[in-house]
Amino acid sequence: MVTVRKRLMNEAVLKTEFRLDFQDTETAFADKTDAELKEKYWLFRLMNSERLVNITTELTKLALKIHLPIEPLIKRTIFRHFCGGETIQECERVIEKLSRSKIGTILDYSVEGKYEEEDFGKTKDEILRTIKKAKDDPRIPFAVFKVSGIAPLGTLEKITSRTPLTEKGQLKWKRIRERVEEICSYAHSVNQPIFIDAEESWIQGAIDLLAEDMMRKYNRNSPIVYNTIQLYRRDRLDFLRISHQKALRDGYMLGVKLVRGAYMEKERERALQMGYSCPIHDSKEATDNDYNKALLYCLENLDSISFVAGTHNENSIQLLAREMHEKMIPPNHRHIFFSQLYGMSDNLSYVLAKNGYNVSKYVPYGPVADAIPYLIRRARENTAVMGQMSRELELIIREMKRRGIY
Repeated sequence: MVTVRKRLMNEAVLKTEFRLDFQDTETAFADKTDAELKEKYWLFRLMNSERLVNITTELTKLALKIHLPIEPLIKRTIFRHFCGGETIQECERVIEKLSRSKIGTILDYSVEGKYEEEDFGKTKDEILRTIKKAKDDPRIPFAVFKVSGIAPLGTLEKITSRTPLTEKGQLKWKRIRERVEEICSYAHSVNQPIFIDAEESWIQGAIDLLAEDMMRKYNRNSPIVYNTIQLYRRDRLDFLRISHQKALRDGYMLGVKLVRGAYMEKERERALQMGYSCPIHDSKEATDNDYNKALLYCLENLDSISFVAGTHNENSIQLLAREMHEKMIPPNHRHIFFSQLYGMSDNLSYVLAKNGYNVSKYVPYGPVADAIPYLIRRARENTAVMGQMSRELELIIREMKRRGIY
């Protein structure tokens, strides 16, 4: 009895002792000059006010609509903070800066809202260029693309809802598959892992079909293609388990990026308008619960799952890091990665990197005008996340005080 009690006490101590210090602002902002930190402070103060974000967003839309020359101003402010540049070449400064802190870059071509076949072809070609850039560059561990960037939304929606396609629709679906195949085939040929991002629920079914086909074909020997699972959806924890069983049955490695989700407001609005049950969890707690369960499920199956914890949630990261520590899994295990967005949660990314974990930042890029929808979404999402901006601002202020510039 004494031995068992002593062992349980030792386990309790182990659980409480291991904790990463995400309040270490000196590490979080080590590569920021005083001027850059002040600029970040003012930007996050703006984003901490939902009213100011909404006003600024509407003014930006209006200015673009009447062709006011505001792009240079956007590029010098919010674009510079959340994007790497307008081209792959312009991103080099950010890639190298992150690399010096042992943080990888994921180049994310952020052009969206295109509808023509010619545009889809151009986007596909740009995605191929990001893979070519990444294949020989250890600073860029992953490539990424959105299927909606190379496909008409209507076709994706019909495939997801299992609506029969016309002859023209079948031709569009064939072209979508060919583009995805070309991207994933090239990634496989150069051994470059690539994420297929998750999107809205009404087109996600088509994306899941494509991702599963690509994993079955190209993940035989190592994880090349990763599907993205949004755990704010009620059905996604089960989807993860089912995807894993399919991979085991068919003999390929499952690659997954785990995120909470990025389309909450759109999902709820559409469900309300169209009168169907919203696929999103009712509470943040339910989402957090599923997300953490997904992390632990993947951790228990490292021999057949390679996964990325794409999260800004400190509790989830602490959980995963602690479980890795207790199971004596090395921080740089080749099947476990962490990822955050460029310009956000530097305290998480930089502290993880300092402690030897595999960590990377999503670095969006593209023409300023084309990236504006992404930037608007970024501002609104960050403002909507309860306490996110306040936490970011608090850390910035703490570091400014430490440096004596506040």
